[in-house]
Amino acid sequence: MPEPTAPRPISRRRLLGTAGATGAAGLAAGATGGTLLGTAHAGSGTTPLTSIGTTTHPFHGTHQPGITSPLQTHGHLLAYDLVPGTDRRGAAALLRRWSQLAAALMAGEAADVDGTHIALDAGPSALTVTFGFGAALFDTLGLTDARPTALAPLPEFSADALDPDRSGGELWIQIGADDALVAVSALRLLHRAAAGSAVQRWQMTGFNRTPGATARPMSQRNLMGQIDGTNNPQPGDEDYDRRIFVPAQGEPPWMAGGSYAVVRRIRMLLDPWEELAQEEQERVIGRRKSDGAPLGGDSETTPVDLAALDGAGRPVIPVNAHVRVSSPETNDGAAMLRRPFSYHDGLLPDGAPDAGLLFVCWQADPLRGFVPVQRKLDRGDALSPFLRHEASALFAVPGGAARGGYVGQELLEG
Repeated sequence: MPEPTAPRPISRRRLLGTAGATGAAGLAAGATGGTLLGTAHAGSGTTPLTSIGTTTHPFHGTHQPGITSPLQTHGHLLAYDLVPGTDRRGAAALLRRWSQLAAALMAGEAADVDGTHIALDAGPSALTVTFGFGAALFDTLGLTDARPTALAPLPEFSADALDPDRSGGELWIQIGADDALVAVSALRLLHRAAAGSAVQRWQMTGFNRTPGATARPMSQRNLMGQIDGTNNPQPGDEDYDRRIFVPAQGEPPWMAGGSYAVVRRIRMLLDPWEELAQEEQERVIGRRKSDGAPLGGDSETTPVDLAALDGAGRPVIPVNAHVRVSSPETNDGAAMLRRPFSYHDGLLPDGAPDAGLLFVCWQADPLRGFVPVQRKLDRGDALSPFLRHEASALFAVPGGAARGGYVGQELLEG
């Protein structure tokens, strides 16, 4: 993928100062590039560690970055609420500051805008910054008529034990990078740019395996030791865009090229999980731990055969195995693009690890993606006894910004 033309350098004073509203601009042509998590067959050889810092992704385009961009090593998820009294003009100024800052940082211009010097000597390191809007934002700004029907509250699930202080939010930022200091630098600068306009509601920090850490490109493993993300929609699928992105003629019009992000903090009960024999763990998931192959299959990319029977006439993949219950074939085709980070936040008072998955999934409509699959998992997934859903949020993520514009401009100025 060719590198994008770098935007004109922006002074730190311009970025962090309050800006007035500008006229609406159309979306630029061209989608954010990149491949997906879960493509173990994506190439051969390792990623040289010396190449990590030079990787760039474009900020401007039809879609925002951080959706189909390759999953990075370090991630931060942050939710904000507007300061009381902040009106639509103030929210537009904030999104303009954030968008200009993100574009500069993603293009590798940290030296021009970073007063913290946290990442002064690093390249962009595959940095992506993604912005989303929660349902409450539309009430705050008097935009209830523009709120998408797809942003309706998620239903309650029996396994939920949600902490309201770590759920919801009017504004959302997802930061990903292959260098920890680059990611933290972006976090600090975006937070400073919000001063006077928005206050942080919650923050979650996660990680994944570093590119080049394995002898060949592989899918990620989660903290249960399982290969994760194999059954994601792939760019070659006929309905790939339809499943993930709101179409150009979709509703509401300001969401054209956008997507919906479901964010869940899912704690894994690792101590009881690790007490299971490996064979039992594989039956819970429906895949081998060694290579991610479905039970009865040859490799990670072997199609899951839900009809396969063993010599005794029993399903090779158990009827309550996670891979069967969550499969599009058993959910009327419902699917989503999973792009999670693992987390480990120390120990709980009882000594159990406070660790698991910062689950982020993308779809054109959560009522056709996440909701039906989670309802099915809620009723009979062998993995559910080892999970606790502790935080939840849903965000409308508009299409990408045009050069000279900002994310959400059509909504805030329409």
